[in-house]
Amino acid sequence: MIPTLETERLLLVPLDRACEQLYQQFYTDADASKAYGGPISSAAAWTRLNSDLGSWHLSGFGVWAIKDKYSSALLGVCGFWQGKGWPRELTWWLLPQARGRGVANEASVAAIKHAYEHFGWSEVATYMNDNNQPALALVEKLGGIKNRREEFPDGLERDIFIFPRPV
Repeated sequence: MIPTLETERLLLVPLDRACEQLYQQFYTDADASKAYGGPISSAAAWTRLNSDLGSWHLSGFGVWAIKDKYSSALLGVCGFWQGKGWPRELTWWLLPQARGRGVANEASVAAIKHAYEHFGWSEVATYMNDNNQPALALVEKLGGIKNRREEFPDGLERDIFIFPRPV
């Protein structure tokens, strides 16, 4: 069963069919999704949703939908992703109107804590393209420490950041 995580302002909830509009809105928006391989078609966004949901069943982890506790609006996703041949990573994306309010930080703190305390992971890591400054700023705010640099299956090199275990 996929757990629900709760923070001061957010619920991190399991993905479901209600997330189709969220995925379509994000992935078909060229500016919003450019760091995530977008824009893509509505059909491809549906496939991404199915893939993200399937991760929980195949890998035992995945992303949650980020829901505002008070308005019930879906704001984005946060959690863990691992493509075949790729390292496991903390990942997140937000709709443009949800950015700049600390949502990704709050959701990421909850996901990192869950990974250490409930998944029992010895390491929680993330990475991004070198030019993704907003992601790098969040990683630094979360206390991510550059651990190593690796070449990835797409031929790019990226820094891998490790998050400290919450106290």
